[in-house]
Amino acid sequence: MEWLKEELDRIKKANLYRSRNLREGILNFCSNDYLALRDHPEVLEACVRVLKDAGLGSGASQLVSGYTKYHKALEEKLAEFKGTECCVVFGSGYLANLGAISSLVGEEDAIFSDELNHASIIDACRLSKASVFVFRHRDYHHLEELLQTHRGSFRRCLIVSDTVFSMDGDVANISTLKRMAKEYECMLYLDEAHATGTIGKSGKGGLEEFSESWEEFMIIMGTLSKALGSYGAFVCGSKALCEYLVNKARSLIFSTSLPACLCAGAEKSLEILEREPWRVEKLKALSERMFENLRSFGFDISFHQTPIIPIMVYDEKKALRIRDALLERGIFIQAIRYPTVALGKARLRLTASLRYSEEDLELLFSLIKSVATAC
Repeated sequence: MEWLKEELDRIKKANLYRSRNLREGILNFCSNDYLALRDHPEVLEACVRVLKDAGLGSGASQLVSGYTKYHKALEEKLAEFKGTECCVVFGSGYLANLGAISSLVGEEDAIFSDELNHASIIDACRLSKASVFVFRHRDYHHLEELLQTHRGSFRRCLIVSDTVFSMDGDVANISTLKRMAKEYECMLYLDEAHATGTIGKSGKGGLEEFSESWEEFMIIMGTLSKALGSYGAFVCGSKALCEYLVNKARSLIFSTSLPACLCAGAEKSLEILEREPWRVEKLKALSERMFENLRSFGFDISFHQTPIIPIMVYDEKKALRIRDALLERGIFIQAIRYPTVALGKARLRLTASLRYSEEDLELLFSLIKSVATAC
């Protein structure tokens, strides 16, 4: 197995080597815990209560004996929150995208996918065996050209896009995507992993942000592991869609279901979000403040009113130097490099979170300015 070491050496020389960092003892400025709900006292209390009632593991897949009243309650709450008829909970965002997309389309079908969609969407497209047409990022004229050229050659078609893109923080135009899906008789699949809890007046995501309503041809996927502070994922849509996924989505059928305590925690997070919509506005204000401070230092940042604030470095080696220098001083902001982003598009992925104190922010601003300048 000498080739493993050779391949690792090649990765290191290209400044693309990855390692895991223990988060204990450092200030984490790249978490997706946007609303600081991960350790909210009410969320922890709900988790502990159900942990004592239902145990740690669920014991089986949902179709065997792993589906509980806690799973059902969370699905009903999510469907109501997203304004759809029904919802199915999955083990993770990756499993949700793989299972849903690969069951909705096959060899006779086509997928039209934004070029910066998440890796789980890319892998799901491959697994589906459908013909895949990639449109330039948020270029809906290009998408329409592809639809005009290819839609008539396929049985079913799926347009798929992140709502908030995880490495850039920009937002898909949901109104345009919905119009095109309807006009060209396509299903529309929206990955709202980073949109749930962060955009829309009350954090309901892309439809609320664009003042649009859900329709039957739309599939809304999201995760429980980011703004909601738990773990797992969900797919919302029509009752027929949910019934279909329970029968066809292999990543649901053949995976042990989420622990019930995580479902209870996520449901409590949703309850808090609905009760305290000020969290969404406060997050937006904090994101704006962080952007304005960093921009004043001369950093290259594209800001889209979301809590994802990429500090563009471009050079992979320099991105690593800045990350390591900050880590030595107790601050962690991950350097994002190929293949997560394109070669030459390396960045530090900074995120806004309501858990930052004033002291945390002042330390961040002072250190990042001095370290980035020195590196």
